[in-house]
Amino acid sequence: MADFYKTLGVEKTAGDDEIKTAYRRMAMQFHPDKNGGSKEAEEKFKEVSEAYDVLRDPQKRAAYDRYGEAGLRGGGAGGGAGGFHHVDMSEALNIFMRDFGLGDMFGGQQRQAAGPQAGADVRVDVQLTLAEVALGVTRTVKMKLLDPCDRCAGAGAEPGTKPAKCSTCAGQGEVRRAQRSFFGQFVSVAPCPTCSGEGVMIATPCKTCRGEGRQRGEHTLPIKIPPGVSSGQYMQMRGVGNAGARSGPRGDVVVVFDVEEDDRFERDGEHLFTDVLITFPQAVRGAEIEVPGVLGPLELRVPAGTQSGQRFELRGKGLPRVNASGTGDLHVRVHIWTPTDLTSDESAQIDALAKVHRPAPGKREKSFWDKMKDALRT
Repeated sequence: MADFYKTLGVEKTAGDDEIKTAYRRMAMQFHPDKNGGSKEAEEKFKEVSEAYDVLRDPQKRAAYDRYGEAGLRGGGAGGGAGGFHHVDMSEALNIFMRDFGLGDMFGGQQRQAAGPQAGADVRVDVQLTLAEVALGVTRTVKMKLLDPCDRCAGAGAEPGTKPAKCSTCAGQGEVRRAQRSFFGQFVSVAPCPTCSGEGVMIATPCKTCRGEGRQRGEHTLPIKIPPGVSSGQYMQMRGVGNAGARSGPRGDVVVVFDVEEDDRFERDGEHLFTDVLITFPQAVRGAEIEVPGVLGPLELRVPAGTQSGQRFELRGKGLPRVNASGTGDLHVRVHIWTPTDLTSDESAQIDALAKVHRPAPGKREKSFWDKMKDALRT
């Protein structure tokens, strides 16, 4: 997945003017007409144009900042058009012309490659518990997708007939025209207005799908989710989304994860943090205590003389690292519990202890971070 900020060479806190300045500088540097048809420059020009098109739009930028490219795809489990896609050269040139106030080279249309287009991607949001994150899980999701038409096998033409080559573009799916500007002459390539870029025309549309080549169908999709995922992360299942019109390939299914909060833990990547209460005698004498674990209770040995707020680590009892080896740790912070409703016997015992107990030191022992600050000052 591309980092749009890195592509433009700006920080995530960059303002609109800084983003525009960075784009204009790089667009001029990598424009195809200034690089002799270099494929490397052409790819770079498309990348910076795509990054700018997202970051210049407040809504797109907010979605990208939160979910990455998955947040730009749109569409729910029922499918839908209009998802995120990577720009091609004609779209990149349109962005360039629009930003420099030269109008739309292609009359507002987006460039399409000749031939059948891929179907729209589908976004599926999956909720997970922390236990499912720890183990990984396979979920089965039911959804409605667009499938190739049974009657015409996705061709869009009535059985017994065939699509004909478009007479306007001679089957190329595109038309070319020259346009002059102060940058020089641009040769624009636009989708053929007659066949919408497909290169063929259907004289006798299929009676079932009316020439679309698709019909809606029910699907059951198993989704194998790896352990260790976090909210906002996603996985892309290629080629299992909506079928494209008239024999176009299928799009993708983008699975976005939403991990439910577990009030027992705080999470930091693969590491977990939890708080437990112990009694004063347990802190003084030490004890074996039970602490919460993701998959069930765990045992922790609290040593004698434990102080309130002290932290212990249970190695490897956190969460797996997503798509990597190793497991995080469980960090347990202990706090001494102070009862508020003592029995008469307990009160007597406390009074007796108070008479022989040494007073607390006037100054607490320095914490690890206090010691670090002292070291940095010297």
